[in-house]
Amino acid sequence: MVSVMEPLQTVRPQTPSEPLEPAANETEKLQVMIDVREVDFTYGDHKVLHNISLQMPPRAVTAFIGPSGCGKTTLLRCINRMNDLVDGSRISKGAIHIEGVDINSPGLDVVDLRRRVGMVFQKSNPFPKSIYENIAYGLRVAGVKKRSHIDEAVEKSLRSAALWDEIKDRLETNAYGLSGGQQQRLCIARALAVEPEVVLMDEPCSALDPIATAKIEELIQALKTQYTIVIVTHNMQQAGRVSDFTAFFYLGKLIEFGPTVKIFTNPGEKQTEDYITGRFG
Repeated sequence: MVSVMEPLQTVRPQTPSEPLEPAANETEKLQVMIDVREVDFTYGDHKVLHNISLQMPPRAVTAFIGPSGCGKTTLLRCINRMNDLVDGSRISKGAIHIEGVDINSPGLDVVDLRRRVGMVFQKSNPFPKSIYENIAYGLRVAGVKKRSHIDEAVEKSLRSAALWDEIKDRLETNAYGLSGGQQQRLCIARALAVEPEVVLMDEPCSALDPIATAKIEELIQALKTQYTIVIVTHNMQQAGRVSDFTAFFYLGKLIEFGPTVKIFTNPGEKQTEDYITGRFG
């Protein structure tokens, strides 16, 4: 299949603009996919993220944990600039780089960024279209027109989302007829169809039953061999099961970040230990 993805593109302005500054040397870029540097984020006059810095490696799962309102989802939405859609919101200090590119550079093509950084939301949100068209939509927006390429991409993404065998005989039926767990996997497949490099997941299992949750968790484990995954979860057991790295947030601050095994068995901060063991939160 012809790939629809190109390296991160910048919009060519009419007047010369400042070139994008690489975030790291070539050796470092092999080890860091998402580089968050001293980020403050505000909604209007209210600061909700305070000096956040962490580096997320490629082809691994990073979990954001912490009580409600601590900034997990806000940071997640910063990574593909979803917060741009909220009036008065902005990164007031710091920067976020993906593969060395400042994603908040004035010249960056935001549409291209969101193709490369897919998003799966807490509540499954299939389009009111057929299963096939749910997957094909993003490809058509990206300029893929040849039916054979779209057919191939639909099957590939549904297989990647472990859904193909369940729905291959009803691709033309409305996606609303799928179960909740199937709809969520369809949304994952839709994100994968445009060949992203990063997949963001905002509590993807919060509305699912245990069986559907187990399928999504198995899927996450399989996908991390190809994608960088960042997941927000309130479920400590889920974070422990699916993630390689964990970041604990509290009141808009990053309290601790490190390998999940260390965070859950030997945290360096008492606040982290208290939250993981259920003393608060």
